[in-house]
Amino acid sequence: MTSPSGRWKLGLLLALSTATMWGVLPIALNGVMETLDPLTTTFFRLSLAAILMTPYLVVRRRLPNRGKLRSPQLFFQLLAAGLLLCANYGLYVFGLQRTSPEAAQVMIQIAPMLLLLAGVFLFKEHFSSAQWFGFFAFASGLVLFFNHHLGDVFVDLNDYGLGLLIILLAAICWTGYAIMQKILLQEFTSEETMLAIYWLGTLLFLPFCNFSSLGQLTGMQWALLAFCGLNTIIAYGSFAEALVHIEASRVSATIALTPLLTVGIVQLIPIPGITAEPLGVLSIIGAILVVCGSITTAVAKKAS
Repeated sequence: MTSPSGRWKLGLLLALSTATMWGVLPIALNGVMETLDPLTTTFFRLSLAAILMTPYLVVRRRLPNRGKLRSPQLFFQLLAAGLLLCANYGLYVFGLQRTSPEAAQVMIQIAPMLLLLAGVFLFKEHFSSAQWFGFFAFASGLVLFFNHHLGDVFVDLNDYGLGLLIILLAAICWTGYAIMQKILLQEFTSEETMLAIYWLGTLLFLPFCNFSSLGQLTGMQWALLAFCGLNTIIAYGSFAEALVHIEASRVSATIALTPLLTVGIVQLIPIPGITAEPLGVLSIIGAILVVCGSITTAVAKKAS
C-alpha cells in the first residue's frame, strides 16, 4: 500500500469537502422531493453521475475490463454490490422523506459502524478497548439523539419511526455493499465498480420513474437535482484523493463530522420546506456522542 504523501493540509481540505458534500446532500434531496418522488430523484442522481463519469473514464482509458465480467463469480459479485448500493440509495431517500435531514444523517452513521463490526465478526479483526468504548458512546448517542422518538419505533410505530427503520435498512445494505466492494477491489478499481453500479442503478430505477412531474420543478429544484448528481462524484472523488495525502483513519475521523454539519445547517439557517428537528439538550449531547464515538472507533488502534 502506498504511504500518504504527507500533504496533510490538502488531505484535510479534501476530507472536509467530502463531509460538507454529504452534510448538505439530504437537504438538497429534501428540496427536490417536494416535487419529485424518491425513485425518480434517485434515478436522476445515479444517471447524471453515470453520464458525467463515462466520458471522463473513456478519455483516461480506464473503463471496466469487460473480459473480467466473463467470470460468473466476478459478474455476480459486481451485480450483488450494485444491487446493494442501489438499495441503499433508494431506501435512504424513502427514509428521508418520512423523517428529516438531521435524523437521516445521524441514523445513516450506523453504516460505517456496522462495517467496522463486520470486520470483527466476518474478517476476524480485533477491536481495542478504546474502539469498544467508542462503539458504546456511539450507541448511547443514538439513543439520546432520538430520545423523543423512541416511542415512534418501539411503542406505536408511526411514519417517522418507519422512516428511521428504513434508513437502518439502508445502512445495512450499504454495509453489504462495502463488504462486496472490498472483495471486488482485488480485481477492479473503485472507478470501474462505481461506473458499473451507476449504470446498473440508472437501468434499475428507470421503469419506476414518473417524468410527468419534471415540468413542475422550479429553477432552484433543477439546480438542486443537478447538485445531487454532482455530489456523488465530487464527494467520492475528494474522499479517494484525501486518502492519497493522509491516513485513512484521519479521513474517517473528519468525515464523521458530517452529521454535525447537517444538524448545524438545518438548526441555524432557515430553509424553506424544511422543519428543523426540535432538539433538546439530550439530543444535542447525543449528536456529539455519535460523532465522538465514530471518531474514536475509527482512529483508535486495533488490538493486536
